[in-house]
Amino acid sequence: MDGGLAPLPSRLVVRLPHVASGKVREIYAIDSSHLLMVATDRISAYDCILSPAIPDKGRVLTGLTLYWLDRLNVSNHLVGTDLTGLDLDSETRDDFAGRAMIVRRAEVIPMECVVRGYLYGSAWAEYSAGGGPTTEHLPSGLLLGSRLEEPVFTPASKAESGHDENLHELTARRLVGSEVYEAVRTRSIDIYRSAEQRAAECGIILADTKFEFGTVDGEIILIDEVLTPDSSRYWPADAWQPGRAMPSFDKQFVREWLDSVGFDRNPPAPALPDEVVWGTKARYVEAYERITGQSFDQYLEDSGA
Repeated sequence: MDGGLAPLPSRLVVRLPHVASGKVREIYAIDSSHLLMVATDRISAYDCILSPAIPDKGRVLTGLTLYWLDRLNVSNHLVGTDLTGLDLDSETRDDFAGRAMIVRRAEVIPMECVVRGYLYGSAWAEYSAGGGPTTEHLPSGLLLGSRLEEPVFTPASKAESGHDENLHELTARRLVGSEVYEAVRTRSIDIYRSAEQRAAECGIILADTKFEFGTVDGEIILIDEVLTPDSSRYWPADAWQPGRAMPSFDKQFVREWLDSVGFDRNPPAPALPDEVVWGTKARYVEAYERITGQSFDQYLEDSGA
């Protein structure tokens, strides 16, 4: 995690120990067994924190994570969202509404669990350049955006800073152990298949996604965000056509803008214009509404935001 980030806006008062800052999330200790995980509105691309933030983005991420954790039949870290009893002032409690989760502390398995159902993004770049860790098992002749015959598990290292690195299967097995590798690989692909089916019912393609797992008392559980536009690549199904770039409900919209202005991927990044900020929010909200079948305004009302 990037410890150089400011934990929170200065107006907010959290009398809980601050554990860590991620590119998007802030984590606080509740007790020895539980953490408070707060999704901010920060957005990152190419390992840079961008400005300004995307209004309500953290609530979209949390709302979708809650939806998927409720729907999926998999052990996970969620305890609840009721902040009653936590040492928060009223303004902070209001700001955290809809964006905070109380979770179990877990020993993080140091591997990103990426599942790809379509050839896109960094996997396509690797494949078109001759192949590598994420494409070592794929046949020749695929196009940008091709649907794979079967979802592929393409693990990556969890980098404390900078880019995660794709791992060959043998390296990944050595990193976490073959038993753990098989457990998270099987679980990741099963979750992807279930989520892909639900997304298809909503007219959306889940092209790829990444999961994180940890252990609590020896049990492997799903942790962090799940199947959000930050951790997944969502496409409108009616626009899919192999061989061309795809519109998306994720932050690809931001990456494409950064590319269009010649950003060299070295900080500081240029400030996002209003049309990109609000266009990004609209895409995230649309993903939430299409997948959950619920209006985002209703989620805000239900969560007290």
